[in-house]
Amino acid sequence: MGERDEERLEEGRMLFAGPVAFLLGVADIAGLPPSFPVEVAFAGRSNVGKSSLINALTGRRDIARVSNTPGRTRELNFFTVGDGRLAVVDMPGYGYARAEKRLVRQWQGLARDYLRGRPSLRRVFVLIDARHGIKPADEAIFDLLDEAAVNYQPVLTKIDKLKPEALERVMAETAERLGKRPAAHPQVLATSSVKSTGIPELRATIARLIPAGSRS
Repeated sequence: MGERDEERLEEGRMLFAGPVAFLLGVADIAGLPPSFPVEVAFAGRSNVGKSSLINALTGRRDIARVSNTPGRTRELNFFTVGDGRLAVVDMPGYGYARAEKRLVRQWQGLARDYLRGRPSLRRVFVLIDARHGIKPADEAIFDLLDEAAVNYQPVLTKIDKLKPEALERVMAETAERLGKRPAAHPQVLATSSVKSTGIPELRATIARLIPAGSRS
């Protein structure tokens, strides 16, 4: 690892070493807080491990509620990081068929309105279960993000469940499938909330989205 890489990892560590707090949950687009200087959002299927990843990212055990019941996140949950220059947004999980259709439409509408109308949103991290790869529900969110021209980046979760050769294969397949999508970031991040694998790199990626003059 080069000196520059170490600097970036340290920037990410310092960013999330400061205060992290839950701000509010938003069930309607009218309830959105004023825009933060930088916002990043996490999206993914309802059982992809989104809350666990946010907890690992922030170094807190329960900043984001982890539930055994998929689809429990029904709002846009805002978390402030550091001195308020960054907000992390936990989006409602998608692709969970057991929820009432009316509620599913409501969550989808909220997510679409947020993605299309938030100028401070710098990137959406789309979480993909490494054991299953990209599913049709993921393709639908990619289409929406491409249409909204919102930059997004794939993050594989639960990589501790895979052998190295299987992980290498799913990373290559993910990169290939997203390679021609106009709003997709080319780098695939691989993480494990259990082992903390890839968490420093994810922190560093987020830190680099904050303008240089306001990182420290």
